[in-house]
Amino acid sequence: MYRKNVWEKYDNYDEIMQFNEGYKDFITVGKTERLCVAEAIKLAEKAGFKPLGAYKSLKAGDKVYAINRDKNIAVFVIGQKPLEAGLNILGAHIDSPRLDIKQNPLYESTNFALLDTHYYGGIKKYQWVTIPLALHGVVYKKDGTKVDVHIGDKPEDPIFGISDLLVHLSADQMQKTASKVIEGEDLDVTIASIPLKSAEKDKVKANALAMIAKQYQIEEEDFLSAEIEVVPAGPARDYGLDRSMVAGYGHDDRVCAYTSLMAVLDLKEIPTYTACAILVDKEEIGSVGATGAQSSYFIDVIAELINLSGKYSDLVLRHCLTNSKMLSSDVSAGVDPLYLGVNESKNSAFLGQGIVLNKYTGSRGKGGCNDANPDYIAYIRNIFDSNNICFQTAELGKVDQGGGGTIAYILANYNMNVIDAGIAVLNMHSPMEIVSKADVYETYLAYKAFIKA
Repeated sequence: MYRKNVWEKYDNYDEIMQFNEGYKDFITVGKTERLCVAEAIKLAEKAGFKPLGAYKSLKAGDKVYAINRDKNIAVFVIGQKPLEAGLNILGAHIDSPRLDIKQNPLYESTNFALLDTHYYGGIKKYQWVTIPLALHGVVYKKDGTKVDVHIGDKPEDPIFGISDLLVHLSADQMQKTASKVIEGEDLDVTIASIPLKSAEKDKVKANALAMIAKQYQIEEEDFLSAEIEVVPAGPARDYGLDRSMVAGYGHDDRVCAYTSLMAVLDLKEIPTYTACAILVDKEEIGSVGATGAQSSYFIDVIAELINLSGKYSDLVLRHCLTNSKMLSSDVSAGVDPLYLGVNESKNSAFLGQGIVLNKYTGSRGKGGCNDANPDYIAYIRNIFDSNNICFQTAELGKVDQGGGGTIAYILANYNMNVIDAGIAVLNMHSPMEIVSKADVYETYLAYKAFIKA
């Protein structure tokens, strides 16, 4: 059903609302990649999935998951056809724009203790000041001990924040462009203001370090091997008088990650082709590194599956990749009623009209895009129409307005068919993004239809 309002498809909205309660829980807990993977493992094991290492061989119907460095997870339901025939893959990313604590972050200024940060991904820096913030991450000590840090999201926790100049003294600041009104080096997080009386200097910093040492048994030098992310504090919430939307941090791209994950976990029958959802890191900075989509991790896991399912060979692996089909599950820019001028209405994504297909993303001349094959698009259209799925097609704004990218081109490099397919989002890359509950549920149904095809 092309370009149809999803809400009009249903007599009541109970299924939509119920599914989104689970999603709100997931996105509230999953403020970082590590937390998303930990929550995904819980959901997978509850659904009967076992870690890859628990299997000595694989057969149709087996439910498998594999993790990589606590930042990637792939879940599989082994299909009736051999892996050489290909997989049906849903691929999403679980990193989101944020602030990262620097390696030497802690300092004192004017009786405040602050943490120095470096922003991650594309953000509007002015959106991150004067809002409640939380800290989530890990610290590794020299002896290998891992210390988990989570402050700011429990009701009893303190929160943190970044100050801004009061309007009464901001005449010079207000003359700056939006990209300069808050500088990157000024995104420093205030964490304390009480001095340690016994300290000789930097008394507030010393008191902060004393509290950190008492609660976490770590010292200042341990920040050198820490990975602590600064994210918006608080839970995902219903948005709108009719509760038709979800407001929260990290819809890009955890909304597609959750719907992809649940589509595979909820499979009741053995699929014809092996069904897979892969959740990756680092998309917001180019999908690089050992946990990004450009890593060999995913291909290595598929090789392991082939080995446990029969006789491995490089040729079988190559056939498997070539024969695979993928939906690059990533969000699209939803049309904002306050900023209509950046879109071309015939080729834009609207909230409430279902899953969005992007033949290509990229920017200004399709730079860096996948550009899906038309025969594959026809194949996907047929699946959606046969399963009564509401869908729409879109580009990311006007041709010369901007652009963006996804992981689609990376998997397409293995010669598999890939198209971007995800959910329209308002306020993308902001601390509070907005999605339609109807789109979330419809996308889940679309993903289920795809992996069962």
